[in-house]
Amino acid sequence: MSVSMYRASIPAFIRGLDVLVSLIAKAETHAKEKGLGDTDITSTRLIEDMLPFTGQIQRASDTSKLSAVRLSGVEAPSFDDTETTFAELRERLTKTLAYLKSVDQSTLEGSETREVTLKQRAGEITFSGSDYLFLFALPNFYFHVVTAYDILRQLGVPVGKLDYLGAMQSA
Repeated sequence: MSVSMYRASIPAFIRGLDVLVSLIAKAETHAKEKGLGDTDITSTRLIEDMLPFTGQIQRASDTSKLSAVRLSGVEAPSFDDTETTFAELRERLTKTLAYLKSVDQSTLEGSETREVTLKQRAGEITFSGSDYLFLFALPNFYFHVVTAYDILRQLGVPVGKLDYLGAMQSA
């Protein structure tokens, strides 16, 4: 049995965003225990030229919803990237999750051959839908999820591999 484009994308994005929601909860608890403000964590970067924690959450959100748009054609909400607090980041993820859960499986049927063109600094890159999903969208999404996780680890937030992997159940 083959795996559908829907099964390879939407449930993976939902699971990853659910992981980020749980990581934010752990970060919030850690901040309270250590007497830190939200921005002490949300503004932290792994290294100077990387996006802060907020940027990692924003890019994971954007990557998941824009991937769904490019593969399904179902319009997604737009966000301004102004979040600075745990509550604001959680709200963004809640809205992104609601959008992803609203995408009907049928809208991704045949998307493996749909042409997806990305505008990059160096020019345009055109993919088939399946190449876009497997060579760009999923790796990009997971990069931002793991970078958010790594920022929390760097700050001493008590998270481990199972927190990153999330719930071990079939979607």
